[in-house]
Amino acid sequence: MRPLARLASLRSPVAGQALKPTSSTRAVASRTSWTPAPIPRISSTSLRSFSLSTSHYRFQVYVKKQNTKMTSTATTLKGQPLDKGALESMLRRRMFFAPSFDIYGGVAGLYDYGPPGCALQANIIDIWRKHFVLEEDMLEVDCTALTPHDVLKTSGHVDKFADWMCKDPKNGDILRADHFVEDVLEARLKGDKEARGQKVEDKEEDPKRKKKKAKGTEAVKLEDAVVKEYEEILAQIDNYNGEQLGELIKKYDLRNPATGVQPEPPVAFNLMFQTAIGPSGNLAGYLRPETAQGQFLNFAKLLEYNAGNMPFASASIGKSYRNEIAPRGGLLRVREFLMAEIEHFVDPAGHKKHERFHEVADIELALLDRNVQLSGQTTVTKMTIGEAVKQKIVDNETLGYFLARIHLFLKKIGIDQSKIRFRQHMGNEMAHYACDCWDAELLTSSGWVECVGCADRSAYDLTVHAKKTGAPLVVRETLETPEIVEKWEPEINSKKFGPTFRKDAKTVEAAILALSQEELAKLAEELKTNGKIVVDVPGVGDGKVEVSKDLVAIEWKKHTINIREYTPNVIEPSFGIGRILYSLLEHNYWVREGDEARGVISFPPAVAPVKVLIVPISSKAEFAPHVRRLSQKLRSVGISSRVDDSSASIGRRYARNDELGTPFGLTIDFQTLQDGTFTLRERDSTRQVRAEEEKIVDAIKALVEGAKTWQDVESELPIFEGQELEIRPAEN
Repeated sequence: MRPLARLASLRSPVAGQALKPTSSTRAVASRTSWTPAPIPRISSTSLRSFSLSTSHYRFQVYVKKQNTKMTSTATTLKGQPLDKGALESMLRRRMFFAPSFDIYGGVAGLYDYGPPGCALQANIIDIWRKHFVLEEDMLEVDCTALTPHDVLKTSGHVDKFADWMCKDPKNGDILRADHFVEDVLEARLKGDKEARGQKVEDKEEDPKRKKKKAKGTEAVKLEDAVVKEYEEILAQIDNYNGEQLGELIKKYDLRNPATGVQPEPPVAFNLMFQTAIGPSGNLAGYLRPETAQGQFLNFAKLLEYNAGNMPFASASIGKSYRNEIAPRGGLLRVREFLMAEIEHFVDPAGHKKHERFHEVADIELALLDRNVQLSGQTTVTKMTIGEAVKQKIVDNETLGYFLARIHLFLKKIGIDQSKIRFRQHMGNEMAHYACDCWDAELLTSSGWVECVGCADRSAYDLTVHAKKTGAPLVVRETLETPEIVEKWEPEINSKKFGPTFRKDAKTVEAAILALSQEELAKLAEELKTNGKIVVDVPGVGDGKVEVSKDLVAIEWKKHTINIREYTPNVIEPSFGIGRILYSLLEHNYWVREGDEARGVISFPPAVAPVKVLIVPISSKAEFAPHVRRLSQKLRSVGISSRVDDSSASIGRRYARNDELGTPFGLTIDFQTLQDGTFTLRERDSTRQVRAEEEKIVDAIKALVEGAKTWQDVESELPIFEGQELEIRPAEN
């Protein structure tokens, strides 16, 4: 997987062998498939001038590079070519976001949100809370970001939360290995298209990387077999581990365009920010890379709060931190970001069924499963989530339920439904704890971007933390019919055990109690024969602890079980709010026909940073009471508004707020002074209605809450097409 934020999974730096591409695909009935043109998964800036091995082309054609205004093949909400430069310029000018520490030169991967960005983020979170926490009766927690080393060592993050990086031996540049391979191969495919006379549009380059570009681009025609080979590699780029990426670099002679040399073999780079807790510096810690661990560690308390009832879900919203190797792409790859994560705890004995699955079974999703990817394709299959679970494309009902709920949430906030797909993780990118995982990917000018991860984490986290600490992170439920169970059972001699192992006693005991029945049977025989056993206890001595028979006994016992004890499995939807926010901006941006300078962001009213613009037509004192009263009235019903009483024309004031995505405008004019009526303007159509204050406020409230559409309002209130009273010139 390639996240900026690796939303729902960790990738092991020592993953096993990649699954070999296969041409087999799953047969599915009653579904439709479509194959989009190849689009990069994520690359906001790409290396564009490379050395090519002579073994991979027939002849060379040199083409002078043309500058193009449009930076990608992405489109606006209205289907226009997206000018990403113009969009980002507008977003920064209107202070949606800006580089942090800008006057000091900035720091890559760190951004500040301005007033509209903060309001937009708050509205997305508000809808998220209502859609998930409120609707699903989730238990929300807010846990600390500062995390001790032992917690993240146990969870696997210290050893496995890494990306592969390689170093240029000539200039010392650090490159993220999978991005480097992807960029080189994409550039070669681009050169092949140019050599074949096909039109290719350039992506926007990061200004800080322009110095690495050559003045021209070498267009080289590749053999058809080589093109297919490159495309197959790119289709499963996330499935390669470090050794395999190194082999690709050597096999295809991939070179850094800045120096013309191959980088050194990839090495693992842990992405967590390390720190020390307390003045002594003896307690190592990290800034959390995800919010999930705090939820797992509070599981027992949450279960008690929930009166022991299962299943249930916890939720958390907070900042996470990842020391990205090469942050690029604006808000799409950052080092500090807001996450919203859910941990749904479920009894594995129930086959992870969900009682509300029938409510979403008929929702159609665009699915890209792992078999298709491993065959070197990116064919998306549209099918209902009910059919996907039935055919085991999606592993279970609970996982499928949340995929559908994620889809509905993204639709609710205004994500373009033609620019979303759900991609299944392949073998090597699967987290060390997961048994199935899907990403909700959104199509942007940077390609397909993972914005939500939804993983079946099995019982991994609760199990490893319980084993390390001895805490009972389990569910106990009373059985209707008692069960007779025979099993091996260790008994600890607590009087001698504590004094023998001292500070390590709990850890050693937890390791013994966590042993499987097979392991206990073997150790029982050893204890009987040798009078002692050796137990693996990571973190204690050399990792192996000798325990004598006077400290522990292992016996075969028969029990009548009245209480069933089990470790829940976890389904985890994990949302990268910053990525969703930026994708939402791109998906809702467009320009007025015939006026490219007039950008519009068509946010749904519920997420718009400001709902209403109040525009007094004059700055005369007699307008002020109407402005104050209307602002107060809107605030009283929970609707945000903004007053623009500048000297600019009405049209100019509306245009400025169209850039902010403000859906409605209220004009206070001279007729208002006469009869108390106002005009209400709708952003996208620019059409207006006119009515009394109470009716206008009620209409706005219904529009913001989604109870009515603009068409409903137009059918109920008089259409306004011109000023009814003569407009007197404003007096100075």
